[in-house]
Amino acid sequence: MKTLSLKQPFAELVVSGKKTIELRNWNTKFRGKFLIHASKIPDSKAMKKFGFDKLPVGMIIGEAELINVKKYENEIEHKKDRDKHLADTSWGKYSFLLQNAKRIQPIKANGKLGFWEFKS
Repeated sequence: MKTLSLKQPFAELVVSGKKTIELRNWNTKFRGKFLIHASKIPDSKAMKKFGFDKLPVGMIIGEAELINVKKYENEIEHKKDRDKHLADTSWGKYSFLLQNAKRIQPIKANGKLGFWEFKS
């Protein structure tokens, strides 16, 4: 199944439903259900910002559905969705619009860049 690696705490924020847009510097034609992988190395600055001490890393922790991709043309558009992506413009201008995110039983896995295939 398609899988996308995200640094913690962003993987946690997606599976908990607090983050419904994932920002990337690249676009994708993929639409559909995918697994959420928490990368081995968390973003320590973001961990503190969002109040987390420790979260699972190096494992698949959830799933979500990518329903569309929106490209931000300017900073004003980007700021309008800040409560959905929880980031600044440096994270990318392509917004992956997510729905139906949920937590699953963690599965240990090595991540990769971009969407990648997880085979159980």
